Amino acid sequence: MTETETETGTETSRPEARRRRVLPKILIAVAVIIVAALAAGVIYAFQIDRSLTKNLTRSDSLPDDTPTASGQSPRPTKDPRAQGTLNYVLLGADQNPDESAGRSDSIMIVHLNAKRDKAYIISFPRDMYVQIPGYGRNKINAAFAFGGPKLAVATLENLTGDRMDHVALVDFDGFIELTDDLGGVTVYNKTAFSSRGYTFPKGDITIKGEQALVYVRERKQLPRGDFDRAENQRNVIKAIVQKGLSPKVISNPVTFLNFITGVAKHLTVDSQLGDGEIRDTALSLRLSPSNIQLLQAPVTGTGTQDGQSIDIVDAVRMKELGNAMRTDQLEAYVKKYPAG
Repeated sequence: MTETETETGTETSRPEARRRRVLPKILIAVAVIIVAALAAGVIYAFQIDRSLTKNLTRSDSLPDDTPTASGQSPRPTKDPRAQGTLNYVLLGADQNPDESAGRSDSIMIVHLNAKRDKAYIISFPRDMYVQIPGYGRNKINAAFAFGGPKLAVATLENLTGDRMDHVALVDFDGFIELTDDLGGVTVYNKTAFSSRGYTFPKGDITIKGEQALVYVRERKQLPRGDFDRAENQRNVIKAIVQKGLSPKVISNPVTFLNFITGVAKHLTVDSQLGDGEIRDTALSLRLSPSNIQLLQAPVTGTGTQDGQSIDIVDAVRMKELGNAMRTDQLEAYVKKYPAG
């Protein structure tokens, strides 16, 4: 196997039961909740705050600052040059009732710059072969199976060298209800395909509910497999944020608040993310949909490890990405690498 960094270790066997492919609903939920309060202004502030307070679920899901597990290092601290930036880890996690944790097949970081006028959505392909603290090298989505959201966050911190501020998860039904509440979202589909009874022609398509779920799950019929699927997921996310900010939605109090409430009901965030911080962050934002940049964590291509297909980390560019996040210089990174 050819790769840019030494790869050792083995891939654990997949669970026998087939798990549903999960969506980046976390990102959708957090992004929309954050921009919602800003977009709605004073009119909706009280209602939104009440909806979040009543419906959000919280759990102890961030790593300890001084971990005790073997192989884990203390968490990184914020670089003085990046005070005011925020990193949200977003996990779409499929969990079977008979198992403690499934694999997280949707893994993203939302990075807000210090000025709060730009957001960067960085997706990490599920098959990226990385170092998982305490477990050796494995596919990145195995971190959630081994140690839940805490280990998933620790793995991303180890990979980027930057501190993650918060983590969020959303259940399966949340995504479907979100697109239904919006009456569907429109995206540009660059590769025509059919899957599970739905046909997706090339060009602009409007999708919602189960149809949207099928669209973001499909990978086998796409030329670049998981890479194209991740791109479709990012495009759907951006479309949801754009429609959530549209005058038609914001100007309808019933639709808008039902949408926010529905999102919150399916959202689980870390216990350190309080209602006050969500409100303060929302009011600090100066975002518009055009200021949301979609990126993919850098890989050099695919390979195999112990018979398993893996995505090979581009070690040089990953170091650049981590440095850009730590020093609030992602804008310069994007100019150099527009696709991430």
